[in-house]
Amino acid sequence: MTGEVLAVFIGSSVRLAAPLFLGAVGELVSERAGVLNMSVEGMMLTGAFAGAVGSWATGNPALGLLIGIAAVMPVALLQAWLSNTLRANQIVTGIGINILVLGATTLAYREIFGARSRTTIPGLEKWSPPFLGDLPVFGEAVFRQTWLLYVALAIIVGVVLVMKYTSIGLAIHAAGSEPRAADKSGLSVTAIRYGAVMFTGFMSALAGCFLSIGDIHTFTEGMTNGVGYLAIVAVIFGNWKILRTLFASLLFGAATALQFQLPALGFDVPNALLIMLPYVLALLAVAGVVGRQTAPAALTQPYSRA
Repeated sequence: MTGEVLAVFIGSSVRLAAPLFLGAVGELVSERAGVLNMSVEGMMLTGAFAGAVGSWATGNPALGLLIGIAAVMPVALLQAWLSNTLRANQIVTGIGINILVLGATTLAYREIFGARSRTTIPGLEKWSPPFLGDLPVFGEAVFRQTWLLYVALAIIVGVVLVMKYTSIGLAIHAAGSEPRAADKSGLSVTAIRYGAVMFTGFMSALAGCFLSIGDIHTFTEGMTNGVGYLAIVAVIFGNWKILRTLFASLLFGAATALQFQLPALGFDVPNALLIMLPYVLALLAVAGVVGRQTAPAALTQPYSRA
């Protein structure tokens, strides 16, 4: 593999992994607080659609990004209310929201753009860090990415610091592991879990906008195509640790990038096998083949003070 091909492969892997690790970090915070947020897929799709429509309507992708974030917040609030106030089944409600969003965005897309439309919309600009973008071969292919990617990396560094070194992080861990003890210490488990789900919505909105206005500059029906579910699997693969979750996201991104790189290099590999590869890795992760998984003790368990 030549340097140019390797650079393109690495750059593609990072680009394809970006929406995964955005959604996965949000999901990790939610699960650490005790809420399995299966609606990540629907939140991503909402963000992708609203961001695309906002960018198309205003001609400003930055405004489109803000609109995408704003549109996801009611979805996240609905999930938080169902999970924490009504204490409904988290898996069933999450999947229900995903189905609802898929139907709603498909209908709205066809009403706005037409059934066969593939409208190109204004997208977020690309940016490369000083010096790194000037590197030969790798500078342009690897480091020149949508600026949203670098903002996301900064947010994730912040999440790592908060979760590991602050009382907020300790409270989130307590809400997902020992909610009764957290309640007795004066913390509101419900408030913590509401906040965690809302943060998942924010990160999912960024992931969805990355797909539509950050990457391909258009919207297609159901364009998340399972990315939200893979984000949940990345959390399991990463054993509920942020750095391992990021590694899992990069692994899934690299597996997806192989779909385009291997045929370009002349390897005669069935395309269906390459498409299947990320999901095979996901299945192995869920099955526990990659190692023992230790989930938060109170994950999926609604909390009641009674």
